[in-house]
Amino acid sequence: MRRADTAVKLAPAQEAVADQGVKAMIPMGRPFLDYVLSGLADAGCTAVCLVIGPEHGSVREYYQGTVRPSRLSVSFAVQERPLGTADAVLAAEQFAAGESVLVLNSDNLYPRSALEDLASLRPCAPARHAAGLVGFHRSTLGIPAERIRSFALISVTPDGFLDRIVEKPDEVQSRSFGADPLVSMNAWLLPPTIYGACRLVSPSPRGELELQDAIRYAVEQLGERFQVAESEEPVLDLSSRADIPAVAAALRGVEVRL
Repeated sequence: MRRADTAVKLAPAQEAVADQGVKAMIPMGRPFLDYVLSGLADAGCTAVCLVIGPEHGSVREYYQGTVRPSRLSVSFAVQERPLGTADAVLAAEQFAAGESVLVLNSDNLYPRSALEDLASLRPCAPARHAAGLVGFHRSTLGIPAERIRSFALISVTPDGFLDRIVEKPDEVQSRSFGADPLVSMNAWLLPPTIYGACRLVSPSPRGELELQDAIRYAVEQLGERFQVAESEEPVLDLSSRADIPAVAAALRGVEVRL
């Protein structure tokens, strides 16, 4: 998001926040994160924890001063260093308090039905806690195919559980998932076992502790089973500056209720 793009014309306020790299706070009439939180409240969530860096005090100030949500409570967890997504999940372990929790990207706006389906998953015996993810059909995701190549593809067992997940698959790997594969957009229902898995993964080739690796460890080593809730609805993705105008247009007129 910090990378300059001379082909994109942004409002000064959008430019300023993009320069800081805080994607979730880019204004779309109001911060993008407002829409994400409103969507979670619409799906029945009543409490959220925002994982922020120590330099992101403005996010805390906004939700504890400028805006005070009434439909859900907002807590914060600080990820002291940007060590990766598995480390970010670990930062919120205390908030989870031993229960399954939804874990989402803050730069994606997910369809309400997908969040409701994910939150409604129930434990499968002998597990005590529910675990799952949303698998979005590539054909209806609403994201260009070339960008989807940077996401993870998943396959599902005949009884509806995660079979395998491959991050940034190459062309040969992609074809093995079929004509309309399911894509993981990091919408998870994570059980308490995930924290131990996050502590045991090694850094990826890019030097980060990846949540995908922790998921794989939980499946292969801990016997965790993740149910897959399939969705044929689109996801709004705010990855780069080039996305801002289209996302802002899509959100025009959308009511936010916090």
